[in-house]
Amino acid sequence: MIDAAWRPRSAASPANALAAMLAAGATAGTYGTAPSGEIVILAVPYTSAGSVIADFGDTLAGKIVIDIANPVKPDLTGLATPHESSGAQEAAKALPADTRVVKAFNSMFGHVLEKGGPLDAYYAGDDAEAKAQVSAFLQSLGPRPLDIGDLLMAHTLEALGLMMIGLAKNGAGTWDIALNAEIG
Repeated sequence: MIDAAWRPRSAASPANALAAMLAAGATAGTYGTAPSGEIVILAVPYTSAGSVIADFGDTLAGKIVIDIANPVKPDLTGLATPHESSGAQEAAKALPADTRVVKAFNSMFGHVLEKGGPLDAYYAGDDAEAKAQVSAFLQSLGPRPLDIGDLLMAHTLEALGLMMIGLAKNGAGTWDIALNAEIG
């Protein structure tokens, strides 16, 4: 089961849309209810992640938390994280010690994932077992999972997310883009 920790906005919330897209066993959590899944997708804006983590605290112990946020400055001039850190690393510091954080999904637009087709999904984390579970989860959705290394590489993934947003807004002229690696 996949739970998404979120602050409800409406019945058509991003978390409900994500859960529907993920299908099999995915649920959108209700804010204030402890996530019950083994993998929890932290599907909140970066500016809300700290308060969500504080609110859920120990209920995330022992779980795999997938951080999907892109911690970008409002004017898109850079990342809003401390120098040489990442949103995922900051989340890991605030979570219980046995919570395994994996950065994933932040470099692809949800509607592109929903369309299917050949996609690459980049991820990073410190726990090999957690990364293997996230890799299998990503693959079950269709994309080719590509491990870019330890959680310190989340900073690079977040910069990649900012680049994808910049391309969509300024270069590619469309939000229907994805970055794929040619391996061969």
